[in-house]
Formats: sequence, C-alpha cells, structure tokens
Amino acid sequence: MAYEYRIKDQYGLYFITSTVHQWVDVFTRKDYIDILLDSLRFCQQEKGLKIYAWVIMTNHIHLIVQSDKVPLSDIIRDFNRTGVPEVYCNDYYQSHSQ
Repeated sequence: MAYEYRIKDQYGLYFITSTVHQWVDVFTRKDYIDILLDSLRFCQQEKGLKIYAWVIMTNHIHLIVQSDKVPLSDIIRDFNRTGVPEVYCNDYYQSHSQ
C-alpha cells in the first residue's frame, strides 16, 4: 500500500523513509550502497541538501534532512527519478517541522 505525504515547508526539517520497490534487499550489495551514497553526495553538493542523520537498512533508508537551496520535494523527486536509476524507491515523508 502506498501512502502520499506532502512536504509543506520546503526548507523545514524532515524525517524521510525511502523503501525499495517490493522491499527487495538490494542494500546488501556494496555496489548499490555506493550508488545511493554517490547520489546523496550529489544532492548535498549541487542542490543544498543537508543530511543530519541517516541509516541504510537492507531494503530501505532513513534520513533526517533539510534543504537550504532547492525545494526539498524537488530534490527527493529528482533523487528517485535519476539519482538511483538501478534502485526504484517509494517515499514516505513525515514532517518534523511544525
């Protein structure tokens, strides 16, 4: 079941969980972890993504993030479409900014 969450404050602090399609354990392979980390680094350097905390599990990631340059929803959209083409992710957002 997919849930749709919206980022209301584009520059607020958010807890994000991104899951792999059908919960496949792809992050057990170093190649996929490297792709993921390279994509996150690109978003940090080029789009102003601030990552405060993160954890990579076997089939999903948790991030506490914020943006100071590009709207956060745009960063996440681009990350899922082009950042990790080999790993299809579904996002679930939960705001921590009130």
